[in-house]
Amino acid sequence: MPINIPTGVTVTQKDNVVTVKGPKGELSQAIDPSIIVSIENGEVTFTINEESEVSLKQKQAFHGLYRALVNNMVVGVSAGYKKEMELVGVGYRVSNQGNLIEFSLGYTHPIFIQLPKEIKVETKTERNKNPYICLESCDKELLGLVCAKIRSFRKPEPYKGKGILFVGEQIRRKSGKAAGAK
Repeated sequence: MPINIPTGVTVTQKDNVVTVKGPKGELSQAIDPSIIVSIENGEVTFTINEESEVSLKQKQAFHGLYRALVNNMVVGVSAGYKKEMELVGVGYRVSNQGNLIEFSLGYTHPIFIQLPKEIKVETKTERNKNPYICLESCDKELLGLVCAKIRSFRKPEPYKGKGILFVGEQIRRKSGKAAGAK
């Protein structure tokens, strides 16, 4: 499946490194030599190099992997990626100053996390609503890593339904202990 290059995005290749530039940023990815990348007529195509010593199964795996990674880069620099999270729990708060986020999650101390400059953050705290975090970036991999790190501060738990979750995520609730049998 070829990757269509949208207008305003340029894709270049040099020494097994594909670089994608667009209005939202610039990303690059090293490609294994067992995969041949060709950029023609506004499309990026990937083919397997038959002469490399890697097994066929590994070549096929690399083919799908690098196609998906470059596609994520093209979508990221043209449209960008956005993740929304909310803090569910009594007394849970979040605020930010630039790319420094401060969490108050029921521990004895606040938790601070400094985000990379590639990620834009927005926090909202409204009355009678859960605190809200919106993260935007052109790099899907980096955005996922940051969201996983933030989520690890308070994982959603199934008994009370508290924790840091993605907007719209449903937690499977458990009933807890049954009443004592006599």
